[in-house]
Amino acid sequence: MKFTRVARVKVKKAFDRIRNEKLKQNLLQAIPFWVASLVTGLVAVLYSRLFALAEKGTAYIAHTHVWLFFIVTPSCFLLAWWVVRRFAPYSRGSGIPQVMAAIELATPKYNDKVNKLLNLRIVCVKVISSLVMAFGGGVIGREGPTIQVAGSIFRKINEWLPAWWPKISKRNMIMTGAAAGLAAAFNTPLGGIVFAVEELTRTHISYFKTALFTAVIISGLTAQALLGPYLYLGYPDMSHLSGYIFLCVLLVAVPAGLAGSLMSRWMLRIFRWKDTFRFTRQHVFYIIGCALVIASMAFFINIRALGSGKELMTTALFTPDKYNSWYMPLLRIVGNIFSFTVGASGGVFAPALSAGASIGATFSGWMHLSPTDSNLLVLAGMVAFLTGVTRTPFTSAILVLEMTDRHNVIFHLMLAGMVASLVAMLIDKHSFYDHLKYQYMHEVMKDEV
Repeated sequence: MKFTRVARVKVKKAFDRIRNEKLKQNLLQAIPFWVASLVTGLVAVLYSRLFALAEKGTAYIAHTHVWLFFIVTPSCFLLAWWVVRRFAPYSRGSGIPQVMAAIELATPKYNDKVNKLLNLRIVCVKVISSLVMAFGGGVIGREGPTIQVAGSIFRKINEWLPAWWPKISKRNMIMTGAAAGLAAAFNTPLGGIVFAVEELTRTHISYFKTALFTAVIISGLTAQALLGPYLYLGYPDMSHLSGYIFLCVLLVAVPAGLAGSLMSRWMLRIFRWKDTFRFTRQHVFYIIGCALVIASMAFFINIRALGSGKELMTTALFTPDKYNSWYMPLLRIVGNIFSFTVGASGGVFAPALSAGASIGATFSGWMHLSPTDSNLLVLAGMVAFLTGVTRTPFTSAILVLEMTDRHNVIFHLMLAGMVASLVAMLIDKHSFYDHLKYQYMHEVMKDEV
């Protein structure tokens, strides 16, 4: 009996040592995620405030001397493009395709390739180029760039870990960083998680779900601590919706989904055409042409053709001026095309949402809907257009839901996303980001080490 008691004590001590060692290892593996999430939240807040200042500068010019855009816009577009071309070519565009490509290549064999897509230089260039574009009136957003910035931060912190530290999957670190970046940019934690599952991994997340959840929470709480518990858009009135509003949602989701997919198709065609450029002056002429087109739209047609479009969305949702002219969706789409294809830094999330909102507002005016019904169609248009670009209906619906906190219309928004995803397949079976992901993978594999 005495021997049995001694054996039991030894076994218990052995199990305690194993459990304590496992807890220690789990804690050490969690710390890099926590630190990276905190840094991401701080950087996202600083970036959002700088971006808001840049857009305020654009608004000041718009309300004082609109004609200045014929000088400011080409100058800013050229500077933003040159900064990217000179210092970090892979910081151009949204940043989401670069993160997707980095996830695909995240193995020791291709570590140098991933470093070209995610690094600290890209963080600086991404922010500077997109701020210059925003000041010049570019139709871009900061959400895609925030995702690449967050992915770079997470990857760099993983690289800084000492050799004795428990190993952490590079792929999981990058994916978690991207989700945390989106959560901090939009203040949408669920959207960040769904985005990681639906767009980045397309696989089961059991192996890194704890890290993913904690990273999203920490980055989101950091942003909220500095900016307050804000909603990206606010609380639009969704009471007393009509019984037939589901049919109206369908009527908006179809053209909005098609428009998002068509816009993506045209941007890809322009990228292929630009690949034939052999001289720098060809790029310069194209950039100046794009800038002058956007400045002309603002000067001769409507100043709301400029910028990310957040003001357009809030105007449609919270003021009596809910209905757009028929040409506003075209201005938003054309502005997005000519801004994104310049080759500078800037995302398509916010511009896609504003383009969809303009489609919803236009259809609401045509159908003479009530203010609350119009609000719903604006949100449905946002979900549908973004889905047409990204092919992520659930991410789009959850993002818009968290931006407005209108849970009573979740089924309407999911319906818009699903319909848009189906009709977008008629234009292209792959998303805009999928095409760009393979393009970046091809480029980085072709480059010499």
